[in-house]
Amino acid sequence: MPKAKVNICVLVSGGGTNLQALIDAQNGGIIKSGQIKLVISNKSDAYALVRAQNAGIATAVVSKKELGQQGMEDKISSLIKQNGIDLIVLAGFMCILTSDFTREYDHRIINIHPSLIPSFCGEGYYGLRVHEAALAKGVKVTGATVHFVNEIPDGGEIIMQKAVTIPDGSTAESLQKRVMKLAEWRILPLACEKVSQKILKEEI
Repeated sequence: MPKAKVNICVLVSGGGTNLQALIDAQNGGIIKSGQIKLVISNKSDAYALVRAQNAGIATAVVSKKELGQQGMEDKISSLIKQNGIDLIVLAGFMCILTSDFTREYDHRIINIHPSLIPSFCGEGYYGLRVHEAALAKGVKVTGATVHFVNEIPDGGEIIMQKAVTIPDGSTAESLQKRVMKLAEWRILPLACEKVSQKILKEEI
């Protein structure tokens, strides 16, 4: 019997605003082909865990500091298998995953990046650094990208992008908020639904 919904696991490290966007989209019927079954954080004090618990979603903490890279990935893999997870969403997860891990879950891991890839992406480009680089370059348009995750940081196939204009006088902090609100929180749920639909149809 085919699955009714794709089981989603969200990996987080911080405040969880993108996770909240996914929870709201699930509650609002934007994500209807998938359901968030598990939230894993590499930090025990991540507010994203509170957001998940408030929404009645199971949580786990898997610390790279305690387990090391291999131990962390093994533990995440174990939790993914235990919970029957079909799709992994990186929503502000601040650990790079190895090629062994990304190969095991080929076309089953997606990530949100706060720029229009291929601009301001790859190793070292994360958080405010992305927006600082965009402002330093003087670009007038930035945005966000949802892409599949492979062994190259920000190098996987693009699923969805949304452009955002940069107002004069922007700071890295104000631009970060603008890109989240106008791009990230909109396209991450849409991309989750799109990929979930494809998984249900076994197209990927």
